[in-house]
Amino acid sequence: MKLSVPGRVTATAVAATLLAGTALLTTGTSAGALSAPEARLAAAPDLPVANIKAHLTQLQSIATANGGNRAHGRAGYRASLDYVKAKLDEAGFTTTIQQFTASGRTGYNLIADWPGGDANQVIMAGSHLDSVTAGPGINDNGSGSAAVLEIALAVSRAQYQPTKHLRFGWWGAEELGIIGSRFYVNNLSTANRSRVKGYLNFDMIGSPNPGYFVYDDDPTIEKTFKDYYAGVGIPTEIETEGDGRSDHAPFKNAGIAVGGLFSGADFTKTAAQAAKWGGTSGRAFDRCYHASCDTIANIDDTALDRNSDAAAYAVWELSK
Repeated sequence: MKLSVPGRVTATAVAATLLAGTALLTTGTSAGALSAPEARLAAAPDLPVANIKAHLTQLQSIATANGGNRAHGRAGYRASLDYVKAKLDEAGFTTTIQQFTASGRTGYNLIADWPGGDANQVIMAGSHLDSVTAGPGINDNGSGSAAVLEIALAVSRAQYQPTKHLRFGWWGAEELGIIGSRFYVNNLSTANRSRVKGYLNFDMIGSPNPGYFVYDDDPTIEKTFKDYYAGVGIPTEIETEGDGRSDHAPFKNAGIAVGGLFSGADFTKTAAQAAKWGGTSGRAFDRCYHASCDTIANIDDTALDRNSDAAAYAVWELSK
């Protein structure tokens, strides 16, 4: 989640013109993709939390090898992007790196399109991949980034063929003021912007003293998440702590339906919240928010597992 101070951005280059063109969306199904109805309408998978934790371990290793962070314009960020891109390329996605400049440093977004689906109905899920300079950013926002990656890989494993077109995004320079995602949205043509029917944002979903918060922006998306949690017996609350402070904001401002999940940052968990969710009242949801201790040890595996499965469920339900 971003810092409260805005960043500065000047567009200097766009790799492959933001991939927003219709040609990218109509590349056809991938080699070997199943065409049977069961592949198209398969239920959302139960994501292996061990796989998501393995991605987080890689992001931690990248940060450790690059000055302790994965921040915009630093080597750790680009190495994180390269790790995610390699996984997606191997899985059969069409990937595009989008380049921009912010605060005098080069930043990157990574976009991944799953071949097939209606090019006029795009469902997108995303997360910011950068950390603050103070630490490795494993909860903020390795957690969301790893979950979105694993959802994309699950799409590939299932050879899922939804009716709508699936796209995934990993944003740069969110911590400087939601810069990467805003750059992406601002560079969409009017026609391509109208094709995006929903954007799902995942920014901090493994907080160590977690809450279960659902964005209340688009009613359909909100209900999709709430239905999932009701089905597994987990009470939720409306997300207010990070409202407008993450990458869904540029999409919402452009008139695109948005939704998402959040497990809490530096707000304090109340006694009532501890009673229904467990954890410790009177303590922040994430005491290591924007700090050097936001490491691989700063993750609640149960929250990460639950939220990742809820995210996968929403991607499957909304793209059918």
